[in-house]
Amino acid sequence: MEPEKIIFEDNHIIVINKKSGELVQNDKTGDISLFEKVKNHLKIKYSKPGNVFLGLVHRIDRPTSGVVIFAKTSKALTRLNNQFKNRITKKIYIAIVSNKFPNNDGSLEHWLLRNRLKNKSISYNKKVENSKKGILHYRKRQKLKNYSILEIELETGRHHQIRSQLSKIGFPIMGDLKYGFKRSNIGSYIGLHAYKLNINHPITKNTIEFIASKPNYGIWQDVLFD
Repeated sequence: MEPEKIIFEDNHIIVINKKSGELVQNDKTGDISLFEKVKNHLKIKYSKPGNVFLGLVHRIDRPTSGVVIFAKTSKALTRLNNQFKNRITKKIYIAIVSNKFPNNDGSLEHWLLRNRLKNKSISYNKKVENSKKGILHYRKRQKLKNYSILEIELETGRHHQIRSQLSKIGFPIMGDLKYGFKRSNIGSYIGLHAYKLNINHPITKNTIEFIASKPNYGIWQDVLFD
């Protein structure tokens, strides 16, 4: 585990700035996941001879970079799971889309239907069977020569929500071939970064904001962060 990837760590939680292309948890590919890397980090750092407890609180997509939080105790895991379930957390993303994006701010509301076989979610304007409502809010924070930079706050946390909803309105995320962008990026990353995550600390109850520094490659180098 590279030290620069660790945003925060105490006795209860560890927060990581995930690289694009990393899996958060193990899947059928067999690639080593961030979850396993963090467990190994804790085992070495604290010289633990046996199994290390690590709780998976939430996930972000493999081609997406940014903030991921893990729980180091079962009590922290239960309390953080409840925060995510009850939408107490605040999640801010940065998305790169076409510079033709028309609005400076607004909201999107769709009904998302997940296709597990294709690992994809389709957004609909009206409710369809087994769909779940997805709501996000956006503001345009920068305009580059070919791209618009959006700041997005998720009100709900659906599978591939931002990618699906932006694609539905005709503005797929840069490099996101799965959702309709015309070409991939070198390195297969997409222009989506989990920028900020606010939680109530599971033990102290204090509100904490975690910020993941932007990637240092491609178009990200021209994106202005606060």
